[in-house]
Amino acid sequence: MLHGPPLYPIRVTFPRVIAKASYLRQITSTLPFRSVQVGTSLEGSCPPSVFIGSHNYPKVQAGPMIAPAEGETGYMDTPETWLPARRTQEEILGFRLSLVRGKHPVHAVHPEGRFVESLQDIALSGASLKSRVEFGYTPQGFSFSQESTPHGPSAPLRTLDLSASTWDRDLEKVFYDTDLTASDAIMALHAKGVAFSRIQKALSVGTMGTGRRRRLVPTRWSITAADSTIGNRLLGEVRKYEVIDEVRIHEFSSLNNHYAVILIPTPWQYEWAEAFVHVKGNEELVFADHEGMKGKKGYSTVGGCFYSCRMAVLEALAREQAQAGAIVLREATSGYIPMGVFNVRENVRNAMLSDPLSQDSLKSALKQAAGGMTLPLDRFLGACNLTRDILAERQSTLSGFLS
Repeated sequence: MLHGPPLYPIRVTFPRVIAKASYLRQITSTLPFRSVQVGTSLEGSCPPSVFIGSHNYPKVQAGPMIAPAEGETGYMDTPETWLPARRTQEEILGFRLSLVRGKHPVHAVHPEGRFVESLQDIALSGASLKSRVEFGYTPQGFSFSQESTPHGPSAPLRTLDLSASTWDRDLEKVFYDTDLTASDAIMALHAKGVAFSRIQKALSVGTMGTGRRRRLVPTRWSITAADSTIGNRLLGEVRKYEVIDEVRIHEFSSLNNHYAVILIPTPWQYEWAEAFVHVKGNEELVFADHEGMKGKKGYSTVGGCFYSCRMAVLEALAREQAQAGAIVLREATSGYIPMGVFNVRENVRNAMLSDPLSQDSLKSALKQAAGGMTLPLDRFLGACNLTRDILAERQSTLSGFLS
């Protein structure tokens, strides 16, 4: 069973999620970018990339995303490579908005037929696929989301022709193992070093799970489901390790964001706080959420980024075979554009790969973190309930670390 947000529509609403989502939509609604212009026929290359919509679930719109280019286009849909390659925000948006989304109605709970098989061929392919599509009308618009990466124009599909594919061997093995649960499949692939983006796409097109329990999972749900599943499993490992004996801080900046990850000598507890400073104008907004030592109930009030960050920190702790509490501060400044939670996951992963600075206390670590931010520390602390509680309690496994 997958952990985290349910893989079906929910009617429960969270005011802070709505406020944040509304704010991010305001940012993207005024963007000066234009997506690629194509006609009703398109010959190109599928990265490989698929997108499963969530509107009207379980009757959703699904289809491939195709670039009007020839050859290997995998870099367009592999976020894990963008930061190491020093891709700029403009470069990423450039090739993302050149991906054209085809749409076709499918039933997510009963994923059958040749079209679904084509989507699975795409998601499991080890390389880009030569593609030819015809649309019902000229593809239009573009899409930005706080969970998934942007893409260019979209239109209903009339025809879809793909070159023969050779499946990735690890993904293929999972596909044919119908006794393997979805969560076990996700963890088996993660343990083998398969890119998160490949795992998420394979989950979304219904290639994981036991027997007839396989379903199509809308893209934005599959991202958080994979982050949550990996994070929960890693937390089970991390809780078995010794708690670190010092306060550490990891910092990293890219794509108009600065991240500070503070590790403290306590059993696992976690707080995420993100500030948006002068992105639209003069606004200074902070959103935060946390889980204590006993875990968290319900879906995060700040959305999928909470789980992406959590997974990235736990991944690093499991690699080190250490346990710690984590306080993560993120600041987005002028020029920032919402491009999905990959931005959080990959930035925090890179932060955790950087050399940490040892600190005398949590207070000194927070001051160090504030030095890389434009927003005053007290503005972050005003939203950070867990961090304020830790500072107030002045308790720790390491004597005096909060002094």
